Amino acid sequence: MNTKLVYFAWVRERIGKGEEEIELPAGVVTVRDLLNHLKTLGDEYENALQFPEVIRVAINQEHVEHSEKIAGAREIGIFPPMTGG
Repeated sequence: MNTKLVYFAWVRERIGKGEEEIELPAGVVTVRDLLNHLKTLGDEYENALQFPEVIRVAINQEHVEHSEKIAGAREIGIFPPMTGG
């Protein structure tokens, strides 16, 4: 089953696309697993996600922690940290 990923701000710019649907390997269970998996997909992903601890993630438009399980997610949004006031 494919999962829809949506990229925002400089994550989108570095990866070079706003969204994609990908098939996730069985071992990708949590948000942390997902970020680690994405970093293996090419230099542009590695560059965008080189500091995964600052990346914010939303599952079905709700922000979640990196320990959150992604099973059943229809859409996963990947954001850079918020800045400014």
